[in-house]
Amino acid sequence: MNSIKTRNQVLGYMFILPALVLLLLFLFIPSIMSFYYSFTDYNMLTPQAKVFIGLKNYISLFSDEVFIKSLKNVLLFVVFIVPIQVGIALGLALIVNKKRPWNTFFKVSFFAPVVVSLVVTSVLWLYIVNPEQGLLNGLLSVFHIKPQPFLTSSHQAMFVIIALSAWQGAGYQMLIFLAGLQNIPSDVYEAAELDGANRWQKFINITLPMLKPTSIMILTTTFISAFKLITQPMVMTQGGPMNATMTPVYYIYRTGFTDRSLGYASAMSVLYGLAIIIFTIVQRKLTGTGEVENG
Repeated sequence: MNSIKTRNQVLGYMFILPALVLLLLFLFIPSIMSFYYSFTDYNMLTPQAKVFIGLKNYISLFSDEVFIKSLKNVLLFVVFIVPIQVGIALGLALIVNKKRPWNTFFKVSFFAPVVVSLVVTSVLWLYIVNPEQGLLNGLLSVFHIKPQPFLTSSHQAMFVIIALSAWQGAGYQMLIFLAGLQNIPSDVYEAAELDGANRWQKFINITLPMLKPTSIMILTTTFISAFKLITQPMVMTQGGPMNATMTPVYYIYRTGFTDRSLGYASAMSVLYGLAIIIFTIVQRKLTGTGEVENG
């Protein structure tokens, strides 16, 4: 029996070994190297001239106007995208959860933007919101609304990216919400109808409470993904205009791979990673994740 148990354990470790190797190569080792480089002036143009400079990179971050602006931008993005995208996803899930004609067509249509490359989607939206010949300004002109600058305006550019991101990502959360809705027993709704509950009362008192574990999972994943915003500003605005769409991840990329200043970029990565961990913990506490897990 001991030999069989040992063999099963070895077999189990062999199954997880490839995943552990990948985590080691692409997560743990790079994280350790990034932490080390953050205390140096490492530049890719002079890789042999790394000098230990202590906390100088971290101190410089607090006076870096572009980095501070990028933090404000991503916080604005998170504040808007999380409720908008989750709300749209829940609404779409409620629509396709009902048995009606063309339901499969609606499911495919709502999910289609998710399977399209985000780069392709961003390029498509560049044509839609083009200030001069864009489709959206063409539609606005029908209602006698003057053309909008959209991505060329420092006040509108981030909101265009928010709209694109909500449209592109809501289909994925919709499927998760749909699975949660279909796991709610129908007899609960039937009992509520017998008690005289209307649709709104059933939604508030049955649907939302029974979707709480699913909602918390979606909120957490959307929250973390929002902080990693990079593709849309990189493709659509290159961080402009006037750094209005610059995000920390994009700024880290530009600093590390365009300016070749890996030491400074590593310091940003470490500090920003810690900030995301703290925000995630706070978000989980506020949404009561611990209560769900303990229950």
